[in-house]
Amino acid sequence: MGNIAGAVRLVEEMENKGYESDVITCGTIVNGLCKIGQTGVAIRLLRKIEKRNFAQNVVLYNTVIDSLCKDKLVTEALNLFSEMMSKGIQPDVVTYSCVIQGLCNFGRWREASTLLNEMVQRKVMLNVQTFNILVDTLCKEGKLTEVKEVFDVMIQRGIEPNKVTYNSLIDGYCLQNQMDEAVKAFNMMVEKGCSPNVISYSILINGYCKSKKIDEAMRIFHEMSNKGVIPNVVTYNTLIDGFFKVKRPQAALELFHKIQACGQHPDSQTYNILLDGFFKNRRIVEAMALFQEMEEEKLDHNIVFYNTLIDGFCNVGELTIAREIFRGLFAKGLQPNVRTYNIMINGFCKNELIDEAVELLEEMDSNGCSPDHHTYNILIQGLLQHGDTTKAMKYLKMMVAKGFSANATTAAMFIDLLLSNQVDENIRELLPKSG
Repeated sequence: MGNIAGAVRLVEEMENKGYESDVITCGTIVNGLCKIGQTGVAIRLLRKIEKRNFAQNVVLYNTVIDSLCKDKLVTEALNLFSEMMSKGIQPDVVTYSCVIQGLCNFGRWREASTLLNEMVQRKVMLNVQTFNILVDTLCKEGKLTEVKEVFDVMIQRGIEPNKVTYNSLIDGYCLQNQMDEAVKAFNMMVEKGCSPNVISYSILINGYCKSKKIDEAMRIFHEMSNKGVIPNVVTYNTLIDGFFKVKRPQAALELFHKIQACGQHPDSQTYNILLDGFFKNRRIVEAMALFQEMEEEKLDHNIVFYNTLIDGFCNVGELTIAREIFRGLFAKGLQPNVRTYNIMINGFCKNELIDEAVELLEEMDSNGCSPDHHTYNILIQGLLQHGDTTKAMKYLKMMVAKGFSANATTAAMFIDLLLSNQVDENIRELLPKSG
């Protein structure tokens, strides 16, 4: 029930009555602490258990290692992994899978590969979950040849790929715009007796939408309905976005009404897609009507929604409205993020309001939001287009000092100025070497 304090009190009461807690009791508390995100407290409890000389088991360490990886503390998880081995506690397939997943999430593929080889050497049998981690990571990196090899190894070891495996493979092909291969993987899934679920269909639909093949996406949508697989809000969101991408805003709107008619509840992402789509298709009246409807219904607005709104007005030349919305965010209890500032700075630069763009960058830090490399590149490009090379060089030096670098566009603009002798040759040192 998440009442960890109550569980701890019960352990104290038990020990006061003369019943000594064992490794299972402590393991239950460790697990509970990890589930509510109190990994640090769980580690301190693990240290207490060590002092009491309990026969520590691998499950206890697995719980904490998994929690550390989920908290993105992969290095700490690796340290605990090494520590347990030094104490003679042998990691099992769960331990390895947790750490490999954590490493893969951070793109630390070489270390993950080393652990995989170690698993094989130690004769720790890989299970379908371990293979799924491998397949998913390789697919996201576009290494589809290696994925086929992993599938072959799975079959050789008698491990049947499951829905998660096939979904990762289908998504991998979709990410590479290899839709024919994605369909083959989908059909193979069916042939192997593994029924596609709503995620499988939604991945395929998303692939077709990104390729702007909306008719194919709709064919898959009707097929899933005929097979009795109920589309979810993600499926509808994908299709609505797909219609906007092929400049069919009316079809997108009709699908939105269909969601409501089917009893599905649009989420914040649905409204965000609609708003962005209306602006990009220059349907400003509908965008404003949607915004008004959301305001009246007091739907939950987050900063992502307002970023879309501000960006939309900037892109259609309504900078005054964009500025008013931006300035009203704090009154609504919303904190602009770096993307919000970047949108506004870009809007000011495009409208030649360079002084306002500079002022906004200067006030970011005081509002608790640090500029990123996009912020500096946007402002520098704006300054160069405005002919203010002195300020542009000032912010280039500032950007490099903060560990950021000029992007291809910024570098090209400075190279042009170098060639025309409008800036000092020393500026070359601040540009990427490829520039």
